[in-house]
Amino acid sequence: MTHLLGQYTYLQLLDLLTTVAFVLNGVQEGNPLVRAAMTAAPHPLWGLVAVKAIALLLGLYCWKGERLGLLRRINWMYAALVAWNLVALIAGSAVRA
Repeated sequence: MTHLLGQYTYLQLLDLLTTVAFVLNGVQEGNPLVRAAMTAAPHPLWGLVAVKAIALLLGLYCWKGERLGLLRRINWMYAALVAWNLVALIAGSAVRA
């Protein structure tokens, strides 16, 4: 079931990249905890990376603890979130064009 952890890591990376794309386009982070971390850090990217590092540790904890059903559900949620982010970025770009 290593693929579940790989998928989780990949989805975390995609979420990080879409968040950076939103911030570069002037959109504020929607998650209040992530927003607080980005505000508290010396640079917003450091705060975002710190949150993603914690998320990766939680994913590793689920994988090691054989909470594979939970990890699978989280992967589906992040896949939907990344897809939503991409649609919002594309729609926002189309409005500005």
